[in-house]
Amino acid sequence: MSSILTNNSAMVALQTLKQVNAQMVDVQGNISTGKKVASSKDNSAVWAISKVMESDVQGFKGISESLALGGSTVAVARKAAESVTDLLTSMKGKIVAAQEENVDRDKIQTDIAALKDQISTVVGAAQFNGLNLLSNVDDTADSGTVSILSSLDRSGSGVTASDISVGKEDLGTDASAISATGGTFAADVGTSAVTLNGTQTGSIDIGTNNSGLEAGTGYTLNIFGTDADDSTFTQADYRTSTAGASTQTEAAANDIRYVTRDGDTASDVAKGLQAAYAAYAGANGLDTDVLDITVSGDTLTFTSTVTDATDSIQVNLTSVTADAGNTIGGGLELLNEIDVSTEDGAASALSLIEGLTQTAIDAAASFGSVEGRIETQSDFIGALTDSLKSGIGTLVDANMEEASARLQSLQVQQQLAVQAMSIANQAPQTLLSLFR
Repeated sequence: MSSILTNNSAMVALQTLKQVNAQMVDVQGNISTGKKVASSKDNSAVWAISKVMESDVQGFKGISESLALGGSTVAVARKAAESVTDLLTSMKGKIVAAQEENVDRDKIQTDIAALKDQISTVVGAAQFNGLNLLSNVDDTADSGTVSILSSLDRSGSGVTASDISVGKEDLGTDASAISATGGTFAADVGTSAVTLNGTQTGSIDIGTNNSGLEAGTGYTLNIFGTDADDSTFTQADYRTSTAGASTQTEAAANDIRYVTRDGDTASDVAKGLQAAYAAYAGANGLDTDVLDITVSGDTLTFTSTVTDATDSIQVNLTSVTADAGNTIGGGLELLNEIDVSTEDGAASALSLIEGLTQTAIDAAASFGSVEGRIETQSDFIGALTDSLKSGIGTLVDANMEEASARLQSLQVQQQLAVQAMSIANQAPQTLLSLFR
């Protein structure tokens, strides 16, 4: 049946033309934006995933900047630590020369003092953007570590940040000091006091009563020798305090001292006290046969080859809390104790310089290790960012070859649809022939 009111062919052609035109709009949108999913209406699930991934890419760009800043800071500290190591090596050469009797020790001491000043200059200048990983931490509230943002970890429960921790390696030469102004000395803060008499060896385990060390706490060894007739050793030489082993004075406490830094352990305290005694013994010409101190872990071992039932030496460990007003010293503060102007001082300096050089070497090695890790992480973040961008492109980017072919196909379909529409609109014209 033919009708001048209802043209089914025209309606079919119109619907076809509309569909083709709609597809043309989509393809043209793909070509103009370069994306097959340009908004959430195109594919809400894919669009949502791509936006999350895009936010991660922006986050990783910030992480790359953080790693670059952190890497530069650590690189400066590493180079400075290596320079300090070289200066200490030069200083060791001077100290070795001072072991010879037929030398001008005063002039050698002048050279050593100049090298020490240069070390202070290097450490003071080793900062990047205001952060110095080698400077003396004299504020007990300062953290002994610096965190560098290294990654964003996404899981089902959310996003968490990961850090690379860089430990500060104090190579300052500032001297520490113990003060009893705001506190009271506590005696026998190790396992016990040690008395060397007929028993010529003993030890103090510092870690027994000293866990969770607070930065700024002062520790000191109190030596009290007894040899009334000075037959075995000179009694006065082996007394750091006239008060005996149970108490301590502020002045005497500074003879053999160590003030804890942030992050220190009982082992650090033990090593610090042993080094302080070595410096004190060298400066005062003490005989290691009378009293020698060695360290293993957090334990100090005291030995003597000359004490007996009447000629004895008592040693105990005392401490005063940080609120007393103690001053934290630099990691190389024992450089201030090196004095090769005397034979005893030269001998003591040779022992001290070994430990100080090792401190600088350990610092440089630590920074080198962290710097390598930062570079590795930076390379990984760069590769990860590229992978994320590629993944986003796979999800939302338009295939331009396919879009081009599709556009040409739709253009042909559009032309045919228009032609079909024209033919369908002409069909009612044939009905006029029926009324002639």
